[in-house]
Amino acid sequence: MIIRIENLNYVYSPNTPFEIKALDNVNLTINEGEFIGLIGHTGSGKSTLVQHLNGLIKPTSGKVIVDGIDTSGDRADLLKVRQKVGLVFQYPEHQLFEETVYKDIAFGPKNLGLKEEEIKIRVKKAMEAVGLDYDKLKDRSPFELSGGQKRRVAIGGVLAMNPKVLILDEPTAGLDPRGRDEILTGLKRLYEEEDITIILVSHSMEEVARFVNRIIVMHKGKVAMDGSTKEVFKEQEKLEELGLGIPQITQFMRKYRIKGHDVDDTVITVEEAKKELINYLRRRGND
Repeated sequence: MIIRIENLNYVYSPNTPFEIKALDNVNLTINEGEFIGLIGHTGSGKSTLVQHLNGLIKPTSGKVIVDGIDTSGDRADLLKVRQKVGLVFQYPEHQLFEETVYKDIAFGPKNLGLKEEEIKIRVKKAMEAVGLDYDKLKDRSPFELSGGQKRRVAIGGVLAMNPKVLILDEPTAGLDPRGRDEILTGLKRLYEEEDITIILVSHSMEEVARFVNRIIVMHKGKVAMDGSTKEVFKEQEKLEELGLGIPQITQFMRKYRIKGHDVDDTVITVEEAKKELINYLRRRGND
């Protein structure tokens, strides 16, 4: 267990006419090695929740304990918490500011007081992790790169801090299909090759279905659902009540089954559906 959330409540603008309860008695455990999808409609509390996980926001009440550190404590070492939990906001490329890719990714490790050789090792490893060619791009200006590459530079800057947990808030927002695929494929590779826990905040059911192994659904500041990816997407009616849905391919397979075709309608990705349909056609051919 890397993060434990106990009875977490958060109120914006307390004791004013603008008071809003953004989180309402949230209890969660995040285990090491999980790839979690955090979903919910706008205003459900997703962004407020993830900002608690690296101490950017402190609870109104309740606790967030990160690798043994209680972030709500007056003497909490929030710098250490932020080294353990890296948070990448939407459009992180807007935060790029250094003159070269190398310097931008090196900024965090440099401020930790690391030696130059260690910084170089971290920058090179981070660039490789996000699919950026170190030799070709390290001396380039980040502002000359494509949108997807800029985003990967920004993610690389967080990875260079060697976090145990990586949180990404809508990491593919605003990107074209190629850029989205580059980011998501890179995250999948990072998850498989590195000892890291990933929390992906997304509005895309297709992205979530393709990559994560656990889904947490937020609704009106509460945890409405929490389970494996397939378990959550089985609950189509409940998701629709929460203003969400299921992957389009799952909808198709369910409609196809209703029309009398004996297929598995719990598939959640195009790859799974392709295999299932091929097997179904083979079964029919052998009848």
